[in-house]
Amino acid sequence: MEILKIEHLSKIYGKGETAVTALNDVSFTVKKGEFIAIIGPSGSGKSTLLHLLGGVDRPTRGKVFVDKTDIYDLNETQLAVFRRRQIGLIYQFYNLIPVLTVKENMTLPLLLDGHQVNQEHFNKVVQVLGLQDRLGHLPNQLSGGQQQRVSIGRALMNQPALMLADEPTGNLDSKNSKEIVDLLKLFNKTYNQTLIIITHDERIALQADRIITIEDGRIQKDEVIRP
Repeated sequence: MEILKIEHLSKIYGKGETAVTALNDVSFTVKKGEFIAIIGPSGSGKSTLLHLLGGVDRPTRGKVFVDKTDIYDLNETQLAVFRRRQIGLIYQFYNLIPVLTVKENMTLPLLLDGHQVNQEHFNKVVQVLGLQDRLGHLPNQLSGGQQQRVSIGRALMNQPALMLADEPTGNLDSKNSKEIVDLLKLFNKTYNQTLIIITHDERIALQADRIITIEDGRIQKDEVIRP
């Protein structure tokens, strides 16, 4: 089943002689439950691509379908709601709210929607992430690895169609990096959670089902590692 479809996606910043093409006519599809790594040198367009897939920025041209919804056919309010419900975003620097506890940070997407927390799902995610004893802590009382676990939990609260991770281990040491990647793989394999990771780390990329290489705003390679 196809969960993501990208058609002729382009992003140009600026106009005229100062225009910069960050992404140039990119097309591909992703099946539900796939684990994809996107790699490429700095400035290649991979972060721009992830932001467009996540509805964080709008393309100059092209379409993005998430679970058959054309996300850029939505207005800003509709897109914000769709993004909160269907797309889980994980960043390198966690983006936790410092005055909220671990539990409050994790459940914020649900509360913003006025939804009740599914306690069974919440407890399961907390247990897998090993955060049972940290739910009342503030972010500044946690290690970097623990903060990234909280951001993963927050991304999973709405059980999104798509999880997008932008250099999720870029701010962590090797031990915590391995633990975070192992957790993401666990949710991918055990819960069939579709996962797209941007990474500079070849060791992480080689654990994916598929590696997409971006250079100069275009797809240079799209290799299936594990059918």
